[in-house]
Amino acid sequence: MSLILTWLLQALALMVVAYILPGVTVASFGAALIAAVILGLVNTIVYPVLVFLTIPITIVTLGLFLFVLNALLFWLAGSLFNGFQVDGFWWALAGALVYSIISGILLSLLN
Repeated sequence: MSLILTWLLQALALMVVAYILPGVTVASFGAALIAAVILGLVNTIVYPVLVFLTIPITIVTLGLFLFVLNALLFWLAGSLFNGFQVDGFWWALAGALVYSIISGILLSLLN
C-alpha cells in the first residue's frame, strides 16, 4: 500500500511541477503516473551507473555536477514518453529541482 501511495504522490508532484513551470508539460494525471514510473526506473537503474562513472568530475565540481546529472535524467524521462515533455536543459534543471523539493515535502507528510 505504501508503494502505491508513494507512486501517487510522485505523480502529483510531477503535476505540480508542470503547473509551476511552463517548460515542463504533463498531458494528464494518467500520463503523470506513467512518467513517475519512468522517472523512478531511470533514477533506479541509470543514475547510480552515471554517478559512479562521473566520480572524478563530481569531486572536481564539489558535487555540483550531480545537479547536471539529475537534470539530464529528468530530460531523458521527458523524451521517453510523449505525455511528459521537457523543453530543454534549463527547464529540466529547474524541473528536477522543483520535483525533488515537492516530492520530498509530500513524502515527508506521508511519514
